[in-house]
Amino acid sequence: MTRRVIAVLLTPVTWSPPGIEVGKWRHALAEDVVDLLATLNEVDPAIAATPADLPLAEAVAWPSMQIYEVRTTTVNATLAAAAADGYDQAAVIAADAPDLPGLILGKLFRPLTTKTLAVAPAEGPGLLGVASRLPAPDWLPEIDLDADVAATSIRPHSPNPAEVATAPAWRRLRGPSDLATLDQAVEGWEATRALLSGGSYPA
Repeated sequence: MTRRVIAVLLTPVTWSPPGIEVGKWRHALAEDVVDLLATLNEVDPAIAATPADLPLAEAVAWPSMQIYEVRTTTVNATLAAAAADGYDQAAVIAADAPDLPGLILGKLFRPLTTKTLAVAPAEGPGLLGVASRLPAPDWLPEIDLDADVAATSIRPHSPNPAEVATAPAWRRLRGPSDLATLDQAVEGWEATRALLSGGSYPA
């Protein structure tokens, strides 16, 4: 049986809506993504954080959820941690996509039945996430989810470019234009919703 893990990578957050402190905003976004992962079947949820972000990871983690301490907020560091933990496949996703549909995460893993790597773009610069067979291939360049990178810029590094698949894109909340795309009718993202509605969440 293939062992799979999805790790939420706590990357820096530099923007928040007016009147909302960045730390509380970051907490709410991460909590919503972690809550989504905890509902998925046939995959283990995890959080990846640098030493400075371990308190946030511990605050949003579910009981018994794995927390990987990583040296850098790169996809590569998180994939290495998952490989060391004995997983066969791992996905690393950004922690600022609170309304992410679980279906997209399934589509991020699906290409790994025949491909080495799958890359999900963000709607805008950067990536939503990356999934890989483990251990990750030696040719994989250092990947920063916040950098302006796409599957097309990763593919040339592979000896066989066809081994890199592209998964569906989704938005990340990194600015006012992203915030305007949130659909109030979609279930989930309670923490972010509560914060935006003027509540005191998270404490």
